[in-house]
This record gives sequence, structure tokens and C-alpha cells, in this order.
Amino acid sequence: MSNTFYYHTPLGFLQIEEQNGALVSCVLTDEAAKAEPSSPALTEAKAWLDRFFAGRDPGPVPPLAPKGTAFQKAVWEAISRIPYGETVSYGSLAVFAGLSPRHARAVGGALHRNPLLLFIPCHRAIGKDGSFTGFAAGIARKEALLRLERTKDPSALVSPNDTPGSASSAMCSHDPVSV
Repeated sequence: MSNTFYYHTPLGFLQIEEQNGALVSCVLTDEAAKAEPSSPALTEAKAWLDRFFAGRDPGPVPPLAPKGTAFQKAVWEAISRIPYGETVSYGSLAVFAGLSPRHARAVGGALHRNPLLLFIPCHRAIGKDGSFTGFAAGIARKEALLRLERTKDPSALVSPNDTPGSASSAMCSHDPVSV
């Protein structure tokens, strides 16, 4: 059985879906419906997001069950081990996942298919030179999320330079990077 819940953030609405007690999807959406969680997994997800958007390290994520290939899951596991407030280059993430740094583009491709925005923190992957590379939700949102994690200040989510864009159902769209 599947349950869906919508969570309002300063960056837009998140549509969160759980199946059998584990989160399977968290995407940005322009729509909002059910505002209260209807299952223990969604209640736990809401509490985690409340802590995250309050500027606190939200701690361990609720149970996750992302659908993907073994390679994608290995990359998602690796990025999930990057601590709150820290970033990693695609090449270093490849090494962290047990691959060669030459696999940076493949790592970016796996992050592009991340079905669980924030819970699998693909926004923490950056270019080798420290640049913010693609993010389907927009570079301004990626910068805001990283600013929040660095400063632990919820007001960091709003910047005069942020321009709201339309929400995307894709999570992380990383441009190919060189290592």
C-alpha cells in the first residue's frame, strides 16, 4: 500500500510517498494536497524535514526503499554518508563508492536519478573546482540547501539572489563534470 503526503518548504512543496513503511519518493511539486502524514513512515519523514528546515542536523533518515540499479544504489549510499554541512566532488564520491575518479560522470548520472530529494542528499555533490553544478530543482535551491547546512540558519534559505523557478519532478540533474 502506498501513502502520499505533501510538505511545504521555503523552496516549494515536497510530495513524499511511502510504501510498506519506507520512503520511496520525495519530489518537488507545484501542487499540494494532504498536509498531514497518514502513516508512521510519513510522520517520521515530516519530523526529519522539520529538523532539516529548522537548520539542525536532522539525524538518521527514516527507512528508505529507493528503486534503482545496483550501481545507482551504491552511489546513493555513498552520498548518504557525506555528513550534513559537507560537500564532495563527483570524482571523490566515485572513489568513496569504490570506483575510479574517472567515473564522475556516471556518478552524476546516478545522482540524477535519485528518487528521494534531501533524504538522499544529492545536493552535496559539487564540481571538482568547488562549483555548483546542475540541480534539476535549480542552482539557487542547491545553493540555499548548502547555505542552510553550513550556517544552520533557516533564514539562509531565502536570499535576494534566489529566483523561484518552477518545481521539477526530477531530483538531481547533474551536468557532466571532469575530474
